[in-house]
Amino acid sequence: MSDTAAAPTSEFLNRILCERRTVHDFAARSVPQALIDSALETVRWAPNHHRTEPWHIYLLGPVAQQAIAELNSKKVLESRGERAAEIKLARWLAMPGWLVMTCDRSDDELREREDYAACCCAAQNFMLSLWGNGVGVKWTTGEVVRSTAFSEVVGFNRATESVVGLFWYGWPAQVNEQHRRPLADFLKFVD
Repeated sequence: MSDTAAAPTSEFLNRILCERRTVHDFAARSVPQALIDSALETVRWAPNHHRTEPWHIYLLGPVAQQAIAELNSKKVLESRGERAAEIKLARWLAMPGWLVMTCDRSDDELREREDYAACCCAAQNFMLSLWGNGVGVKWTTGEVVRSTAFSEVVGFNRATESVVGLFWYGWPAQVNEQHRRPLADFLKFVD
């Protein structure tokens, strides 16, 4: 590929990388399945050491969404009371699309770290692909995903898979502005 042919793609990719935001509020309309399928295809191409492909993807339908929202609401009830639990339940039930990503567990600590890193790359591929089509994502790792009941609802074995995250996706109702530290704050040149 020539340098001139690569320039627009590179500019577009850099823009997507820098403009992607976590979306907290979604519009109440569904995302076409073709966009989700296209973004899921990018998961397969995430870098992963020795091509272990350690990720597992679970697309959650209404029954699983309801069960997880209720499970989370019970946890909130125990810690913050009834009103907070009601608010959290309504908020979670309003999330338009749900996906869970898990990662293979390993007895080898290095392999487990590398596989988790690969899953994070896969998650980023998924989120960037959607963002490039105007779809936002929120990646959450809250307490509920670490519960046994969560794994039972989703249908995976906690002995062989660990949760990378619960991902909500949909058309953004609002995109918040964000700021980052300047590159000079963390870039070091080593001679």
